Amino acid sequence: MIRKIVTYPDPVLTTPTQEVDVVDREIEKLVKDMFETMYDAEGVGLAANQIGVPIKVMVMDTTPKEDAPDLKLVLINPTIVHTEGKIKYKEGCLSFPGLSVEVERAKRIKVKALNEHGEPVELELEGFPAIVFQHELDHLQGITFIDRLKGWRRRLALEKYKKLQKRS
Repeated sequence: MIRKIVTYPDPVLTTPTQEVDVVDREIEKLVKDMFETMYDAEGVGLAANQIGVPIKVMVMDTTPKEDAPDLKLVLINPTIVHTEGKIKYKEGCLSFPGLSVEVERAKRIKVKALNEHGEPVELELEGFPAIVFQHELDHLQGITFIDRLKGWRRRLALEKYKKLQKRS
């Protein structure tokens, strides 16, 4: 089922999410809905709170991105355990329709999480998949990509977003 994507400034986007205790049928249904919603919106990543569910679940699929590896993941209670390097990338966000801003992220990351079966996984991500993961992890922590900007860059991005919202 395709769900409504929450847009900024909804408070669910700026509130840290809760850990998942048990991976059950309810979580399986949520994950299915998240993929359907993400694909319908032509996104490559989605955090559960972006559809109003404040728990630590994210999905990502970098397959649609031509210069990225085909990587489809469900990550529950994800954390970053190691980072290396820096990379800047112009990111968009389904919760900020029409807006894209350049954000600096770690170039390589090592992550731990549970998969869709509740089993522990460890992954090493680099480049675009690492960017997507960090963007979605920020959502789960109540951080938006606008929060990664400082000073005038942040003000300009918020002004642009407000103008975009008035047009739609």
